[in-house]
Amino acid sequence: MAVDLTGGKPEEWEYVFAEQPGNPELRESVNAWIWDDSGEFAIPRIGVEASADRWDTHDIQVNLAFADGNVYSMYGAHPIHDPIGADGKPRVLGAGPLSLEIVEPFAHLRIKVDGKAQEMTVQDQMKGFFPGQGGGEEVAVRAEIDLRPVAPPWENGSMSEEAHRVLTTQDEGGLVGVPWRFEQLCRATGTVTVGERTYTLDGGADRIRRQGVRRLGAFRGHAWQAGLFPSGRGFGYQIFPPRKDGLATYNEGYVFTGDGDLIPARVVSAPWLRELRPSGEDVSVVIETAEQTHVINGETLMSTFMVMPPEVSGGGMQLQQAVTRFRWDGEAGMGMTERSNATEALA
Repeated sequence: MAVDLTGGKPEEWEYVFAEQPGNPELRESVNAWIWDDSGEFAIPRIGVEASADRWDTHDIQVNLAFADGNVYSMYGAHPIHDPIGADGKPRVLGAGPLSLEIVEPFAHLRIKVDGKAQEMTVQDQMKGFFPGQGGGEEVAVRAEIDLRPVAPPWENGSMSEEAHRVLTTQDEGGLVGVPWRFEQLCRATGTVTVGERTYTLDGGADRIRRQGVRRLGAFRGHAWQAGLFPSGRGFGYQIFPPRKDGLATYNEGYVFTGDGDLIPARVVSAPWLRELRPSGEDVSVVIETAEQTHVINGETLMSTFMVMPPEVSGGGMQLQQAVTRFRWDGEAGMGMTERSNATEALA
């Protein structure tokens, strides 16, 4: 059985806004989590976030992390790039030092970085430092990376009637971003240069495309993982913590065998964020399909953090963006982990 890398999604979903949307609440993002198969370095999120209410600038985030705990970070608003590609289609979402171009829908994403990143450590980030608020000197960072999908895209809300209902009738839809968001496992190749040293990238990625309205005021935390294995298998999921009002919350995922379609899944046991640890943490997950329960063991290899102050998210939110080594039925693979929780929920 062949793999349909479009998953039946329209090509138009890949193209970005050609001009400022009339609805000031509309937002879009192109971003990715990228890892080298060596486990020595990774990019635990790189992306551009565009919001219609301030269209002259877009927000960027570049997290470059190394296994020794060093982190190079770009963060903040920058002047936007022209979205129009050579063929006249809106293929580029970029700002300042970062550009993400849809070269071929559902087949090829090209990422370019050329700017200054602030050098710090993961321990600095755990103390609450952001770029410009502590850490070391600025260092030139350049990158050229190609992402090529190897699995069908997972559209949030498409794996079950319950997931669709929650996203379309409750505030979880605003947390994920409606009307649509999808992510897709990829192979990643390219080069990353930090200062005078160049690293060859040969690994994987989970790339994300989102367009719509996103409201984060009710955000209570989350657990989100995706992994890719040498055999071609993969998995992904996202889950939110239980609601205080007793309503069902968002819990959706998939299993990919390396061929055919994504198999709907849901989380049985999630690795919630309970403490801030830069590496070596057990982030295993148990997910189930209609026919089988899968135990996927995970251990964080390197992390970046955003420790948010109390005035953010109604009491403070701690965010971890990490690269993880997974083991599934004896096969080792790599992937991403993102988790968040309110400050009072940490141990």
